[in-house]
Amino acid sequence: MTQDARFEDGREAPLNLGALDADDLTVISSLAQDAVFPASEMRWDRAANRFALLINRVRWEDEGKTRHAPERVQSVLMFETVQHVASQGVLKGDADTILSILNIAFEQTQAPSGHILLTLAGDGAIRLSVEAIEATLRDVTRPYVAPSGKRPHHPD
Repeated sequence: MTQDARFEDGREAPLNLGALDADDLTVISSLAQDAVFPASEMRWDRAANRFALLINRVRWEDEGKTRHAPERVQSVLMFETVQHVASQGVLKGDADTILSILNIAFEQTQAPSGHILLTLAGDGAIRLSVEAIEATLRDVTRPYVAPSGKRPHHPD
């Protein structure tokens, strides 16, 4: 017999999550909200149909936030089955341009295909045309204290 995981079973460990549908992508979106990255840390491998970002994300899931300062962690956000990439308000490859993810959403066109839309602060956006949702979010470094010393705040 199997049991559902309990809240108490959670631990502070690196994330390694996958998304295969819109609901899964919503979870990844919530964990990637307010992640920042230089425009130079975006890669589209056309031959492999893969788009990846190296992001510095807020550790929203951090259980120890009452014991220490807010933390960030470097993570790879990767999308498979990418057929086309388009952007608006993004200077590709410019290491001085820092982008911030506000939201990641899926717009279905012809099931299971569609567009994954990464909405960025400052009216920027990246649209990935995909055969199907296949995304991963994986932490690749140890957490570090957020340089601002604060967590982003979003009024209700």
